[in-house]
Formats: sequence, C-alpha cells, structure tokens
Amino acid sequence: MSRNDKPVNGQDNQSFLDLLNQTPPAPPAPELEGKHGTMRFARLRAAWKASWEEGGFLYQRWEEVFQARHASWHEVANWIKAVALFGGLSLIVLMLDAAGDIASATLKGLSAVPATSASDGSGLWGTVDHPVRVFLADQAAHLSVAPAALYAFWQLTGLLGLVGGFLGNAGARIAWLLFGIGSLAMIWSAAPAGGRAAATGLAALMWALASMVALRGLTLRPVVHNHPPQYQFNPALHLHATIPAPTPAGDDYDPDNVHQLQR
Repeated sequence: MSRNDKPVNGQDNQSFLDLLNQTPPAPPAPELEGKHGTMRFARLRAAWKASWEEGGFLYQRWEEVFQARHASWHEVANWIKAVALFGGLSLIVLMLDAAGDIASATLKGLSAVPATSASDGSGLWGTVDHPVRVFLADQAAHLSVAPAALYAFWQLTGLLGLVGGFLGNAGARIAWLLFGIGSLAMIWSAAPAGGRAAATGLAALMWALASMVALRGLTLRPVVHNHPPQYQFNPALHLHATIPAPTPAGDDYDPDNVHQLQR
C-alpha cells in the first residue's frame, strides 16, 4: 500500500488511493441499484471528501502549498520543488526555442536586404547609410563573403549594442562604441569628397544621440565606497609609578626619640 513520504502527527499520511480503497461505498439509490458505475462514483466522491478533511492527503498538500510562500527553498516540500524545477526548465526551453526562431528570422530578413540600394544617399539617414553600404560592397569584392552578409552583420551589431547597452551590459556597451567608431570610419572613407566632413559629422551627432540610450546610467565620476574600518582604535593612557622600598630599621632618617608606646 503506497503512502506519503511525510508523516502527520507521528503517523504516515495515507494517500488518496489508499482512502479510495478503504472508503466503503455509499449505498446507491433504490432505482440505481445494481449499476456498477454508480457505486464507483460514490466511492470516488467519498474518497474525495475524506482526502480534504484535516489530516487527509489533499488537505496536507494544500497546507504545504500555503506554507511554501513563507518558507525557504530547503523547507519546501520535495514535490513542490520538482514541479517548480520542471516548470522552470520547460519555460527556459520554450524561450530558447522562440529566441532561436526570432534570431533566425531576423538574420534572414537582414541578409535579404541588398548591400547597395537604389537610394542615391538623399535624406539624413541616406547620408549616413549609403556610404556604409558602398564601403561594405567595395570591401566584399576582395573577401569571400557576400555584401549583404556584411551589411546584415553591421546592422545586427548596432541593434544588439543599443539594446544591450540600454540594459546595462558592459560587453554590449563596448560593442556599441566599436560600432560607432567603425561606422564613422566607413562613412569618412566612402562619402563624397565634397561632403565628407558633413556626412561624418552628421553621423557622429546621430550616434551621440543614440548613445544617450545605449550608455544610459554610465558616468565618468569615480565611485567612492565608504566602508567602516575593519579595526577599532581605543586610545588608553598607561601610567607607571615607582614605589620606593621601605626604609630599614635603624636608618639615620628615623629620629631616635621616637619610641613605640608600651603599656
């Protein structure tokens, strides 16, 4: 006979199946007499009521759930730990699967964008984006990689650096800084000679505005930690006094006319 692993009042707590086997069936109605299904339902209903009484199987499980809110992880029942771990692992697997699908779709979408577009670089964004496309297309001709892949990687690096920097990730902020410096260098190299300075300056301003989000909370002030000293200094003054030795009898300093009183 299966029993629960936690005793109640010094005795083993019976499980729901034990109560179902030991509970006598309720007498069926006269008109339903002889029907096996009604007897089984009556036994199940009686076992259900008995399990919710004080000391019952479901009563104890509900008490454990109620006490788990104020107990530590080591004090929680084992079955609650198993359910929590299984649910957490299932959620992590679902999130990783969804993140993989989103990342795959994002990379495919970015790779589908051509490295060079039909835009002639008009507009504020075109002034910054078009030189980058041209520079990557020229460099890809000497590399074993497609221009679209280079442009997609450039976009993905900027997106991850912006989002990760906003969340306070140090590595993402470093990637954001390198992304901005590399972008400025590409724009300076591929922009038309007459407007090279203007295009690079405009890109620097746009990158600075975006850095307000990516570098949120970053400060150049030194962080001073004021910790109390680990030792305690208790000043004390020690005085050493020298007591002279007693003068022996018959010393010259003792007057001769001083005698002890005698009865």
